[in-house]
Amino acid sequence: MPIKVYRPVTKGRRKSSVQDFSDITRKKPEKSLRVPRKQNSGRSKGTITVRHKGGGTKKYTRKIDFLREKYDIPARIDSIEYDPNRGARISLLVYKDGEKRYIIAPDHLKVGEEVVSSKETAEISVGNRLPLEKIPIGMTVHSVELQPGKGGQLGRGAGTGIQLMAVEGSYATLKLPSGETRLVSCRCMATIGTVSNPDWRLVRWGKAGRMRHRGIRPTVRGKAMNPVDHPHGGGEAKNPIGLKYPKTPWGKHALGVKTRRKNIATDKLIIKRRKNRKK
Repeated sequence: MPIKVYRPVTKGRRKSSVQDFSDITRKKPEKSLRVPRKQNSGRSKGTITVRHKGGGTKKYTRKIDFLREKYDIPARIDSIEYDPNRGARISLLVYKDGEKRYIIAPDHLKVGEEVVSSKETAEISVGNRLPLEKIPIGMTVHSVELQPGKGGQLGRGAGTGIQLMAVEGSYATLKLPSGETRLVSCRCMATIGTVSNPDWRLVRWGKAGRMRHRGIRPTVRGKAMNPVDHPHGGGEAKNPIGLKYPKTPWGKHALGVKTRRKNIATDKLIIKRRKNRKK
């Protein structure tokens, strides 16, 4: 998907770019697979629990099949569609029995091709879903399960791919896009190929209005506030923070602080932490 840039006839257009949408083959979604999306905008009972969230355009949620448990039944790619809730494209599958389901569209998958999900044997081609133990070493996969039968959880973002490094015993070694290397049960299912729309991260939003359409509210720097509002507030002109470490408005550590809970059972399955992670 190429990125489209317009002539800068306005200030907002000067710094912005948009998606090309040339890969979209169907404009309106399947009505039976969409539901209204309830927006809470980072609030619980009216209290802000997550800052910088609010507004946004009205959207419908597409029901995505992350499990794909219809094994050994071929499905035809009926269309490639836009999903407002994610950067990746979605594909409408039509099975032999007539059932329709949405999946995250793999890159280079075209309308009219057939894909299949199988626990035993299937062709090693883009879009097919197999257990990790049945996939050749070195292949790039996405929508990988963390536990067998739970549905794809890893590698679902636009343009992402997970490399299968090794399969030893009952575990497979995966290298994630973040740089983390971890073990996953070799019985977990994965889809072959990378996720579609890799150029999505190159879009320049250009103006505040487009961010508000996405449901993102303005963010004010702490050092631009008064001392009563933030630990970084006060000082003369562009003075630095002046503290031993960056803090949140409530005085807690920020920027680079570990947020993962301690003593998680799956910590032993992580071989190498993600890049730029502090020890």
